[in-house]
Amino acid sequence: MARVKRGTTSHARHKKVLEQTKGHRGRRNSCIKTARQSMEKALQYAYRDRRVKKREFRALWIQRINAAVREDGMTYGNFIHGLSKAGIEVDRKVLADLAVHDRTGFGLFIEKAQAALQA
Repeated sequence: MARVKRGTTSHARHKKVLEQTKGHRGRRNSCIKTARQSMEKALQYAYRDRRVKKREFRALWIQRINAAVREDGMTYGNFIHGLSKAGIEVDRKVLADLAVHDRTGFGLFIEKAQAALQA
């Protein structure tokens, strides 16, 4: 039976890890043992932060809406409550974009929310 040399297989595996840790500092991108640890931790952070990103963006949208609504003398909670009473279903991403880029269009939403709260 022929002898099997495994150098090419392990070299390919090591190369794959070292390519993934290319931007890491120090020995984390050159020594295979530390590079593998660094890569695994980086993948854990990436997995976690794909979910955290959604939370952070929603919080940012809410802050932008709140700042825009307070200029007209309302609070964020009252504004959202007024929109739901008026039967307007617009997500916070779109509302925040309107608050930043189209104040007149956003003002219409504020008027509808105030009218629904008055009624």
